Parts: sequence; structure tokens; C-alpha cells
Amino acid sequence: MSMRPPDLPLQRKGLTAIDGALALIILLLVMQMWLLWAALDAFLAGQRQSALPAAIVSGVLFLGCAGLFVFVVRLDAQSRKNEY
Repeated sequence: MSMRPPDLPLQRKGLTAIDGALALIILLLVMQMWLLWAALDAFLAGQRQSALPAAIVSGVLFLGCAGLFVFVVRLDAQSRKNEY
């Protein structure tokens, strides 16, 4: 059973894509926390009309994070499969 050395350029491309996706996830989560803070502040100040749009945008940010997470998991699985 011979094991060939991993294809380093392909592995580096995968790691670069994963690093970029994780950076985007962090950015989206920070934006979502800021949105939660701003929406809660407005809601407690009596501006109740901003709660629904903030919830919708927060849901869109959540779906973006979930999509990027699925991308990272699939890319990791693919790079591990190509490793052997």
C-alpha cells in the first residue's frame, strides 16, 4: 500500500478558500450581532416598526453563514478525499 505525497498546490488552494470563507463567516456574524444590538436598542426605545425588518435581515445573514459553513465542510471533505 503506497501512499503518494499530497498535492500541495491543490491543498493550499483549498486552505485559502476555507480561510476566506471563515473570514466571511466572522464578518457576517459580527454584522448580525451589531444588527441585534441596534434592533434591540430601537425596540426598547419604542420604535417597534424596526423589529420585523431587522429579523428578516438577521435571517438572511444566518442563511449566508449557514451556506458558507456547508461550503467549508464540503471543501474540507473534498480535500481530505483527494489527499489519499
